[in-house]
Amino acid sequence: MTADRPPLRAVIADDQALVRTGFKMILAADGIEVTAEAADGTEAVAAVRRTRPDVVLMDIRMPETDGIEATRRIVGDTGPAGTRVMILTTYDLDHYVYAALTAGASGFLLKDVTPEHLVGALRLVQTGDALLAPTITRRLIERFAHHDEPRTIAPHRDLSALTPRELEVLRLLATGLSNAELASRLFLSPTTVKSHVGRILSKLDLRDRVQAVVFAYETGLIAPGGGA
Repeated sequence: MTADRPPLRAVIADDQALVRTGFKMILAADGIEVTAEAADGTEAVAAVRRTRPDVVLMDIRMPETDGIEATRRIVGDTGPAGTRVMILTTYDLDHYVYAALTAGASGFLLKDVTPEHLVGALRLVQTGDALLAPTITRRLIERFAHHDEPRTIAPHRDLSALTPRELEVLRLLATGLSNAELASRLFLSPTTVKSHVGRILSKLDLRDRVQAVVFAYETGLIAPGGGA
């Protein structure tokens, strides 16, 4: 943590007390403040409303209100610039993950994640980036794009708001390309690509590039396998 960067604040939501304790110890050792713990989704939503953290580590399978519904409520409460949700899952292709992403989660981690990876992913939220590697984003979306999960993309978001160049950037972004790869493919500077991505997110009222990928598939802009 640098002197000019505010401390990162997190809520941990998991129905297993030992899991919460373990993650809390890892975060505290790196100077990340755990503002609250929650044993189910309802408690998680209340904790976020009370403490306004930067990110929530959210288990999916919890009693009463599960992590997916809790994610939906948190995202609805805090808006595009608010608290982000990082899903914690036991399996890297858990079929609940896609539903969580469409509910507004910014990414996911496995529960056996290394302490260094966990901290690094949490720190990433301070840069405004998503919490998924582009290749993992693509693999998840392609695996679950045809599953009958709840559709939560707001119908008022219109692709016509995007310029032809922005549509091109969105199509390529949805295939899992990083900003550097986009810049190389489009013969643009990384700064210009970052500006395009920022405008796409703003025009479509999306939280991050993960949600942009979901949106591209939900609207049919791109099909599983990368076909437009």
